[in-house]
Amino acid sequence: MDYIPYSKIKYYSDCAPIVEGLGYKLVDLKIVPSKTITKISAIITGTDPSQNIGVNDCAKVHRTLLARLEALLGTEETSMELTSPGIEHNIKNAAEFSVFTGRLVRVWDKTVNDWVGGAITTADDKSVTLKAEDGTEHTITFENIAKAKFIYNI
Repeated sequence: MDYIPYSKIKYYSDCAPIVEGLGYKLVDLKIVPSKTITKISAIITGTDPSQNIGVNDCAKVHRTLLARLEALLGTEETSMELTSPGIEHNIKNAAEFSVFTGRLVRVWDKTVNDWVGGAITTADDKSVTLKAEDGTEHTITFENIAKAKFIYNI
């Protein structure tokens, strides 16, 4: 799994403080310009891992973030989709692990050819540490993670 620092994502450093000021965290930001319209896609999550994000939360952030991005991009010809990660979110960028500290995830560890699950206790630019239900901790380097996703308990 690749680790792409948030500082390398264009406009992320401009937008993350705005989202945090509203009480959320910016998980992902994609901006795709085309001839007629610039498409923006963003994912937000709560500051508490047990916090659910609803339509009203997304609408609140959407209004504020869209205005900022239109100013940064210098255009109002935009289309923006803002969502929560969802209950079965696939983690695509290893930098997301630090955003989701405390959340239950499972990762496919290539060294054991199996899923390893637990709550994210720590994450840096090289690895993530998960605490399993039995209390054991597993530290897995990103190069050994094939895929990762949330664990959803009903």
